[in-house]
Amino acid sequence: MKSLFAGHWIIVILIILSNNYTYAQNKMQPLDKLINKEDSGWPIVLDWVKSAKNKAEILSVNTTKAKDALLQVQVTTRSPMGAIVYHSGGLLIDNGWIRILGSGNDKLSRSLPGWNKNKSKDYLLIADDAVGGFFILNGGGLGSDLGKVYYFSPDNLNYEPLDRSYSEFLDFCFNGDLDKFYDGLRWKDWKTEVSKLGGDEVFNFFPFLWTSEGQDINKCKRKAISIEEQYELNMDLRKQM
Repeated sequence: MKSLFAGHWIIVILIILSNNYTYAQNKMQPLDKLINKEDSGWPIVLDWVKSAKNKAEILSVNTTKAKDALLQVQVTTRSPMGAIVYHSGGLLIDNGWIRILGSGNDKLSRSLPGWNKNKSKDYLLIADDAVGGFFILNGGGLGSDLGKVYYFSPDNLNYEPLDRSYSEFLDFCFNGDLDKFYDGLRWKDWKTEVSKLGGDEVFNFFPFLWTSEGQDINKCKRKAISIEEQYELNMDLRKQM
């Protein structure tokens, strides 16, 4: 499916979420221009979820929060991203291992715009996982492949290009070989522990997974911490490397 996220719109989203109010007042579209009832992307997303090989859970939506989130993101519901933000609180993939951001829910309180507020002008955080990895839409700061998804990997603290658009990333979540992608990052009985993990929490490991001592995840100590804390730790550690 061709990506509906031209580079221009990714840049617009990042500018708005960076609190550039003057720009926002001049460029933001009203809600009725963002909600596409005739050609909504939501039925497509529902079909993808229904046929998914990996377990996918759609989190219920709060209409008021959804409208606010869509207005902040400024992406139409014709697109998969806009549809997920407006019609869901988010998506949980593979028993909650991957969390795709929507407009927020009790299981995943972070909304797409709320989580990105003042984070970066270079990219958009679109999803994350239980081991502190982040899926990121390139806004120009990660490479010339504007609009492509990167993975910030906890075992090397690098931005790894996935060469996928947002829609292609969704297909990866629904149908990809996640065991292969996360080879070395899943431990024995991870499903039981992840099922008890909150959507705004991740596992923090010691020794760090990117160190030589942390190569065997089964030997690392782990504890649940807030994803905000892990994100800030990752960014600080990357600056020191």
